[in-house]
Amino acid sequence: MLVKAFAAPHLTSRFWPVVMRNLLVWKKLAGPSVLGNIAEPLITLIAFGYGVGSLIGTVADMPYVQYLASGSVAASCALAATFEGLYSAYSRMAVQKTWDSILNAPVALDDIVFAEMLWAAIKGLFSCTAILIVIWVLGISRAPTMLVALPVLGLVGITFASIALVFNAVAQGYDFFTYYFTLVLTPMTFLSGVYFPMTQMPGWLQAVAQVLPLTAAVELVRPLVLGEMPTDVTRHVFVLLAYAAAGYYLALVLTRRRFFR
Repeated sequence: MLVKAFAAPHLTSRFWPVVMRNLLVWKKLAGPSVLGNIAEPLITLIAFGYGVGSLIGTVADMPYVQYLASGSVAASCALAATFEGLYSAYSRMAVQKTWDSILNAPVALDDIVFAEMLWAAIKGLFSCTAILIVIWVLGISRAPTMLVALPVLGLVGITFASIALVFNAVAQGYDFFTYYFTLVLTPMTFLSGVYFPMTQMPGWLQAVAQVLPLTAAVELVRPLVLGEMPTDVTRHVFVLLAYAAAGYYLALVLTRRRFFR
């Protein structure tokens, strides 16, 4: 059984109906869902971007509202994908027993985990697309390269969905997710250059921040939102892909052990 848990992922095209099932369910509450995912970053953008921004002035040679907005897009995508990969996935897995029902069909657990990861990434992409529209409407940025940011944000969603599914696999209740938000995601948000430049931190903390997936996401997305091309693209993409691959495989191993022990 242990060998089976650590086996390489075995995927088929049967993951797609699971994604479509989640989409059809989500469509019934699409409006409140998107609003809920963009409300907090939108309030933060207005309150801090315009409020605190009027006191700060410029950061990194740009108005603070632009700095905050361009960083918040990546953070919002990560947050939306994380919520879906934790609370919603756990509900389907452990509370509603949706995964058990799907397993009665000719769909393997590997396909379900992959579908959940992909669906969480799509949810994150929906949310950050709405935020990009708000940024465009407010005139914070109207750069054509904002469209190029969308596939990058898709990768960001996949990365954070994969990490979230690791914690989903070992959770025994919703309260467990508080540890992840308090000890991992919230500190990462403050360390990754979303709200202030990392150069303001001590050198050792900058070194830690450089290997965080959200830092890579911000470094790729911020320039694109503001009409520029990111630098050191290969390294940042590699960081995201490494976290995504490792997170997905670990989530798959832990989920297999949970279901088949």
